[in-house]
Amino acid sequence: MAERVARLASERAVVVFTKSGCCMCTTVTTLLGELAVSAAVHELDKEPLGKEMERELARRLYGSGGRGGPAVPAVFIGGNLVGGTSKVMAMHLKGELVPMLKSAGALWL
Repeated sequence: MAERVARLASERAVVVFTKSGCCMCTTVTTLLGELAVSAAVHELDKEPLGKEMERELARRLYGSGGRGGPAVPAVFIGGNLVGGTSKVMAMHLKGELVPMLKSAGALWL
């Protein structure tokens, strides 16, 4: 499953793993949209292997046990896991998100 997540995470400059109906997922994808980022969005509850992918994302976010919080949204920029809503929003408020998006080729401003 790790290989599948890695492959999907590197298909575009920005990839977001979400679940439909998740308000925090909507917050992150809306922010990226307002920054004119065309992210690939994978809704895990609509994926055939979504549960397994969610467990893999939780493991990546929280360590080998995979416990510690929600696995979605999980944001990858340039193929690297950035984190969830709090990390992305904190980076944006600190002025770190836009430069990271630019260096990954997700923004041309």
